[in-house]
Amino acid sequence: MKLRTILASLALLVAGSVTAQQAPPASQVRDDVILDMQKAFQAGNKARLTQLLPLVQGHPLEAWAAYWELRARLDTASTDEVRQFLDRYAGTYQEDRLRNDWLLLLGQRRDWTTFAQEYPRYRMNDDREVRCYALLVEATADPARLPAASEEVRRNWLAQRNGDDGCTLAASTFYGQRGSRLTAGDVWRKVRQSVEANRRQAASDALEIVKPESLPLLAELSARPSKFLAGKVFAFSRTRREMVGLALIKLATSDVDSAAGLLENKWGPQLHPEERNWVWAVVGRQAALRMLPEADSYFDKVQRDKDLSDDLLGWQVRAALRSPGGPDWKNIARAIAAMSEAAQAEPAWKYWQARAILAAERPTEAHRAKAEQLLESIASPRGFYEQLALEELGQKVTVPPRPAPPTEEEMRAARENPGLNRALYAISLGLRSEGVREWNYTTNLHRPGGLDDRELLAAAQLACDREVWDRCINTSERAKGAFDFAQRYPMPFREQVVRRAQEISLDPAYVYGLIRQESRFVMDARSNVGAAGLMQVMPATARWTARKMGMAGFSADQLHDRDTNIAIGTGYLKLVLDDFGGSMPLAAAAYNAGPSRPRAWRNGVPVEGAAWAECVPFSETRDYVKKVLANTTFYAAMLTGQPQSLRARLGTIGPRDASQPEANGDLP
Repeated sequence: MKLRTILASLALLVAGSVTAQQAPPASQVRDDVILDMQKAFQAGNKARLTQLLPLVQGHPLEAWAAYWELRARLDTASTDEVRQFLDRYAGTYQEDRLRNDWLLLLGQRRDWTTFAQEYPRYRMNDDREVRCYALLVEATADPARLPAASEEVRRNWLAQRNGDDGCTLAASTFYGQRGSRLTAGDVWRKVRQSVEANRRQAASDALEIVKPESLPLLAELSARPSKFLAGKVFAFSRTRREMVGLALIKLATSDVDSAAGLLENKWGPQLHPEERNWVWAVVGRQAALRMLPEADSYFDKVQRDKDLSDDLLGWQVRAALRSPGGPDWKNIARAIAAMSEAAQAEPAWKYWQARAILAAERPTEAHRAKAEQLLESIASPRGFYEQLALEELGQKVTVPPRPAPPTEEEMRAARENPGLNRALYAISLGLRSEGVREWNYTTNLHRPGGLDDRELLAAAQLACDREVWDRCINTSERAKGAFDFAQRYPMPFREQVVRRAQEISLDPAYVYGLIRQESRFVMDARSNVGAAGLMQVMPATARWTARKMGMAGFSADQLHDRDTNIAIGTGYLKLVLDDFGGSMPLAAAAYNAGPSRPRAWRNGVPVEGAAWAECVPFSETRDYVKKVLANTTFYAAMLTGQPQSLRARLGTIGPRDASQPEANGDLP
């Protein structure tokens, strides 16, 4: 039975939960008007939204329609209008979504009185800019809150890639105040991070806080760092030293060797130790991003690891993993030890810390116990490092027992949840973004602390039953104490996937592992660069693959057909896998980032597959490779019923054997 048909019986229930007025019969409410309103909202057509709003009274998605209409004109709406909306749709995602938008507007307007009245009702609490405004209001009203508020603002501000009004305003206000924990060093750190990431506006905003008169120098060094450095002789003040450091950072993003040479031979002795350590770490990271053999030696020049951010320390570990003489376990242990407690708790760094301990020349029994404790704390079938930890402890990846299925009472509660039903209805209409946001909100914030494991399993099962696989997977994954593998690793279209994979000698577990990461089995998925369908194939890649397969008359529109998408996607994956000599990590990287990049990334000394995956320069591809291989290993355990090894699939990765030519050198 189709999702729309199933949900029709719930339409009046959902509509009745969000409006006090009597809903008209379901036959009188029109989905096409809702779709027209969503298009009008995207186009910014305020008049059209106001015109259509009366036509959707009583529709299951009326709250969305009302949100779009008011959000489009929020900058001119009265406070009474906003509050009437919030009262009418109280308890819904749309209420809190509009409150989030309104709080941002109030902050931009500096209407702190209204902001302070409304913020306590805000439930999402996941918008850093809103939180920064709130911390500013709290510390202004109660100066005793300044130390804690400034510390939280500092963390939020440094974590942002791009600047925003809220955190920039709070940082600017707190900087220099007695009792504030936001220091000049923090502000200069923000400038450094922004310059390296080429975030010019964020760098300017931060510099304006600490040294506004130096903005022209920032523009100069950003445009021509080599010329800027050539024109300077001495770094005789904090500002001049920082500017030299920024120029070296900027230079390192394009010419690592020149930056290292200038730092070593001219500028290093003139910089403060903390500044010098940071710049050497940036040079090391830029070298590691290019997989240069010197990267580890650049990090060796850092004299105090505590001067670095967790991000730089992570790259210190990666550089050490690819050290020319083999993993530099001392540098790995040293970098992880300098990380914050939160970073050290991440599975990746727990795993490599344990490996570093075990790789010591003569580890004591106490050291071995510490390593075992670290591995046991993460070992499970759940993810990449969790599976590797299992193998390090001498175990394999197996399918755990399923928890007890949701009871009828638990399922009834999920089926009758208005937010879940509204989300499913939106997804059924093609409003996937809206539906996903409402689903996530409902499962996260249905009550303080979110849903418990049993409720999450029931919500996940509801999504599974409706074949909304991405919500099925994501919701089940959030159950901390329960591992329902059928929800987390579903196998839709099993007959088609397994048959097609076997026809071309491809491991069906690998296909499932890739699809799960690419699209979460959403057949109409489309990426922002145009990749389409279950296997997220780019049109140009699909046409090339179709020609290789001898598929006559292929057009990109056919990618929306399930079986065609599977045929093209598996065909391309097989060609890529053959080109990389059967290496699953390299083929996964090629599928995500194109084949030319992993061809370069495999050069240098051979390294174990886990280290190679951790050192992939692109964060998206690094995450992708690890998840596809972990998915593959678990799917293999499900499909075969036998214990599986992730490590065996990772193998060792090094340069291509010159005696073996590329199988498909023209891969797109």
